[in-house]
Amino acid sequence: MGASVGQFERETAVTEIGPLTYSAELHRGWRIGKVPNGGYVLAIAGRVLRQALPHRDPLSVNAFYLAPTQLGPVECRVEILRRGRNTSHAMARLYQGGELRVQVTAAYTELATLRGEDWSAADVPALPTIAECFENRRSDLEFHQRVDIRLAEGSGVFTGAGPDRSGEFSGYVQHRDGAPPDVLSLLMFADAFPPPAYSVFGVVGWVPTVELSVQLRAHPAPGPLRARLYSRFMTRGVVEEDGEYWDSQGALVALSRQTALVRVPPASQ
Repeated sequence: MGASVGQFERETAVTEIGPLTYSAELHRGWRIGKVPNGGYVLAIAGRVLRQALPHRDPLSVNAFYLAPTQLGPVECRVEILRRGRNTSHAMARLYQGGELRVQVTAAYTELATLRGEDWSAADVPALPTIAECFENRRSDLEFHQRVDIRLAEGSGVFTGAGPDRSGEFSGYVQHRDGAPPDVLSLLMFADAFPPPAYSVFGVVGWVPTVELSVQLRAHPAPGPLRARLYSRFMTRGVVEEDGEYWDSQGALVALSRQTALVRVPPASQ
């Protein structure tokens, strides 16, 4: 790859090693604690599916995280479910050490060829400038070496003001090396913001992702993405996290929903 290729593209590269079988490497710099970020892992699966299918762009992608991944090689095996004229479907399974870690089901298309009506019940988030937002960069999170997150709403939990109990974070997100976002990086950005539960309980406990779904709507324009991630319900430690992602030109480019578990230490409840 040339020098102009961004770090995300280099560190999500995949190699075909057999029929519908691919290898990749989970690199340092993308971990939350000891575990590679789930969106980063999903983006590797997304790149595998791009190579395996006749269509290049993810339209809808769903991942179940069956076991934590770790740094090092992964093997991805693809099962083609359907090759259509406008949309193809497939399943990708990621293995490490012979164990199935992540299972992904996806529909792929060509986003630039989509035609139809537009409608929205929500406007582009009105945010301060990126320079006025709080840079959420924690020295203990490797992931922040790769991803630049600027918070407009919810930053108080990181600045000492405490949780505002809104169940919401909003702001900007972009590659730290300045590379423009692309469709596959949207799969990673969909898991980049802090869990909305932090705005309720503070930065405590563990919020593992059980399942992550991402819908792609368009190729993003260059520049930082505006993002909004929020939760409305928590039931016995299970929470949904809904995300909206808008490009620098104000186009909605992705939506996400996660199922996550909130594990708050008893002393913090």
